[in-house]
Amino acid sequence: MIPADLRRKHKIEAGTKVRFLEDQFGRIVLQPITEEYIDRVMGFLADGPDLLAIWEKEHREEGKHDK
Repeated sequence: MIPADLRRKHKIEAGTKVRFLEDQFGRIVLQPITEEYIDRVMGFLADGPDLLAIWEKEHREEGKHDK
């Protein structure tokens, strides 16, 4: 059971999905998967490389080698 003050602070409601992780010190960390968390992750990924474009380029190059 998660204490009410922590549930409110981290917007954990009934049905909120969570992820369990282990940090570098061996502690178990509970990460709530909320809209805020997803928005943060998506924003982080938005500044990264265009993985689809990289994959397409590699796929085309592999196709050239197969012929």
